[in-house]
Amino acid sequence: MEGKEQSTGRLHFVGKKDELIAAKRSFRTLEGRDILIVYHQGILYALDSYCYHAGGVLQTGDIEEFDGKLCIVCPKHKYKISLAKGECLYKASDPSEKPPVPRWYSKGVKQRTHGVTETNGDVYVTLSLETKWIESDFYQGEKGKLERAKTEASEKAEKAEKAEKAEKAEKAEKAEKAEKAEKAASSE
Repeated sequence: MEGKEQSTGRLHFVGKKDELIAAKRSFRTLEGRDILIVYHQGILYALDSYCYHAGGVLQTGDIEEFDGKLCIVCPKHKYKISLAKGECLYKASDPSEKPPVPRWYSKGVKQRTHGVTETNGDVYVTLSLETKWIESDFYQGEKGKLERAKTEASEKAEKAEKAEKAEKAEKAEKAEKAEKAEKAASSE
């Protein structure tokens, strides 16, 4: 993990299996890393808690199957991330094919996943030992917290700007209608 300490590779107790199953999704911070633990269809998964794309909170994302792979769908921008490997999937057509047929493709591993072990009802997570940079690393730790805040502030400003433009357009439309009504009334 570029610019960060290497994971210790040790087991971190994250909870009792029954509790994690009942919760379905649980958030933990291990060695300064924010992790989402997901229980789905009899399997426990662990992955970085924030989407690699724009820091969206994956804990509230839907779980769906795409191309035979269980994925969590980021609620922010609908990116599809496989629970098992952290690869991002997208659907596209090759325009050179006649007729173009939509297919699922992988962008590769974008979300860091972590090992999950269960022993006598106790569940442990081992943080990924992969040393190469994975995009979800960007939104981890204190620096990641700042980046998530920046992204959120930028998106709020964008939303406010859109709302302001829509309000101005609505006012202009109302003024135009009133002017037309006034002209129609004066010509009668």
